[in-house]
Amino acid sequence: MESIVSFESEIEFVARINEFKDCIMQQGPKSEGEQNPEQLWFNIDIPKGHGLKAGDRVRITVEKI
Repeated sequence: MESIVSFESEIEFVARINEFKDCIMQQGPKSEGEQNPEQLWFNIDIPKGHGLKAGDRVRITVEKI
């Protein structure tokens, strides 16, 4: 597998999508003055039962398979 990127980040928000999945997100600072153009954001659907909450740190990895 070819690794494209791997980074650690704090979950900003967990949204309920439906009875099967939630969405974990990090979309960066809200004010224009605080935005870092190098910061990587995420918005990923995951199955229910994950136990994650806002403030938890996660590692996001993208690999080409």
